[in-house]
Amino acid sequence: MSDVISLIDANGEGIVIVVDDEERLTATITDGDVRRALLNGVELQDPLSRLIEIGKLPPHDEGPITVTASTPPDERLRLMTEHVLRHLPVVDGDHRVIELALLRELVEEFEEPLEAVVMAGGFGKRIMPLTATTPKPMLRVGDRPVMERTIERLKQSGIKKVNVTLHHLPDQIRQYFGDGSKLGVDIRYVTEDTPLGTAGALRNMASSTEPLLVVNGDIVTSVDFRALLDYHRESGSDLTMGVRKYEAPVPYGVVECSGDKVTKLVEKPTSSLLVNAGIYLLEPFVTEHIPAETHFDMPELVSKVLESGGRVSAFLIHEYWLDIGHPDDYSKAQSDIGMGLEDR
Repeated sequence: MSDVISLIDANGEGIVIVVDDEERLTATITDGDVRRALLNGVELQDPLSRLIEIGKLPPHDEGPITVTASTPPDERLRLMTEHVLRHLPVVDGDHRVIELALLRELVEEFEEPLEAVVMAGGFGKRIMPLTATTPKPMLRVGDRPVMERTIERLKQSGIKKVNVTLHHLPDQIRQYFGDGSKLGVDIRYVTEDTPLGTAGALRNMASSTEPLLVVNGDIVTSVDFRALLDYHRESGSDLTMGVRKYEAPVPYGVVECSGDKVTKLVEKPTSSLLVNAGIYLLEPFVTEHIPAETHFDMPELVSKVLESGGRVSAFLIHEYWLDIGHPDDYSKAQSDIGMGLEDR
C-alpha cells in the first residue's frame, strides 16, 4: 500500500494501474480507494491482496471502465462525466494498457467547479504574543505566510475562486494578498464585524451553486484538494471532512471487563483516534443549516447535517499536515519546512 501511495504522489494523477503477469489490465486503484482502505484498517505495509478482502480488487470488483484508442473524445468525456471519473485506461484488443485518458486533457483550461473559503479571522489566542500584532494566517512558515502556502496549494489543485474571512487585523491580509492576481487566483473578502466562528461567516458569502472547500487559515499541508473533491463526489456526501490519525499513549494499564469479570489487561496501550483536520468540503445547500449572524463553528455544522439525516464522510489525510496554532507546532512547522518535509 505504501508503494501505491508513492506512485500516486509521483504521477500526480491520483491513480495507479494494476496489471497481471502478461501486462493485461486487472484493476485501477485511485487515491480515494487508498484512503478508504486505510480507514477500513488496511496498513501501509500490507500487500495489495488486502484490498481483495475489502472488495476493491478482483474477484469482488467488476473491473475498471475502459476505452480503446478509437473511442472518440466526446465519448470519453461522456463516460468520465457519467461515472465521476478523472481518468480512463485506454486498452488494446488484448486488454493491455496503452495510455491513460485524462479529463484535464479533454477539457481546455480545466478549472475545478469549486470555491474555496480560507478562515482567517481568528485571534490566534493560543499562540500569543506572536499574533498580537500579526494575524495568525500571516505568520511566516519558511519564506512566506502560512496562508500564502494554502492559496498556492489551492491554485495547484485547479481552484481559482478563493474567499477569505477576516476579523482580527484584516488590513494586513488585504494589503498583502490584494485581489489575488499575483498568485493567479481571484480573492474576495468577507469581513466579520463580530466573530462568527468557523462556519458563521459562510452565511454572509454570496450564494454559490458550487461546492465549498473550507480550510482553516493556520494549516500547513501538502494534501491535493482535487483528491478531496473526487472523494466527495464518489461518496455522494453532503459534507466531507478531513481527518487525521492521532496516536494517544495511555500511561496506565487498561482493564477490559464483562460486568465485574476482568477479561483482559493491556499495559500502557496506544489508542489510535481520528481527529478533525480543519478541512471541509460541503454542498452549497449545507449552509442553510447555519443560523444568520450567530457564532457558529464547523463542528456544529457537521452535527446539524448528521441530525438532519445528511451524509458526512471522512477523508483521511495521510499527507503532511500541521496546525500551527500552538507555539510548539509552529516551531515544528519551521523545522519541517526547512527539511522539505511538507512536500513528502
